[in-house]
Amino acid sequence: MRILLVEDDVLIGDGIKTGLSKMGFNVDWFTEGREGKEALYSAPYDAAILDLTLPGMDGRDILRDWRGRGKREPVLILTARDALAERVEGLRLGADDYLCKPFALIEVAARLEALVRRASGQASSELRHGRLALDPGSRIASLGGEPLPLKPKELALLELLMRNAGRVLPRKLIEEKLYGWDEEVSSNAVEVHVHHLRRKLGSEAIRTVHGIGYTLGEAAS
Repeated sequence: MRILLVEDDVLIGDGIKTGLSKMGFNVDWFTEGREGKEALYSAPYDAAILDLTLPGMDGRDILRDWRGRGKREPVLILTARDALAERVEGLRLGADDYLCKPFALIEVAARLEALVRRASGQASSELRHGRLALDPGSRIASLGGEPLPLKPKELALLELLMRNAGRVLPRKLIEEKLYGWDEEVSSNAVEVHVHHLRRKLGSEAIRTVHGIGYTLGEAAS
């Protein structure tokens, strides 16, 4: 899950990025308002965490710009402004949730997962595809009830495919979802992750659509 974080407080921003990354999120962090605003137009994010008090451009103006230009990614406002009027204003401008500082990182993660789940129309937090199951919160995947030993990028790829079951995902999109701007990506990184997943799930678990990308195979009962 790729997350955009726009937060100018270095300690808070570093804590969120480090903590969410350990939980399996792919986080791009910006400290300046205008750069953070433009970032949402440059990569396929699943959700954004937005502070309201930012240098360069206020968070409310950023949110107004996103919604005015048709961006519908879920937005979690994270701010020290706890006055009721400001919370209401943020929600009316198009925010999907609101969390005041100080906060627990595990709650930030849970709220992000709920926002993404709601945006995709999923009723349950657990993802299932035949005998394959994945709990994004615990980062545990299983096949036929048996735990799967997956590396972080393999787990992220599996989650991406399961959230988009029945849809063919272009290789470029997969790469952009799995890697942030500050990560080096080898030319065959996606193919390597697909190969490793197939070894653990079965050769038919992920189907290649030549010239387009990848999709989940038929669900095995």
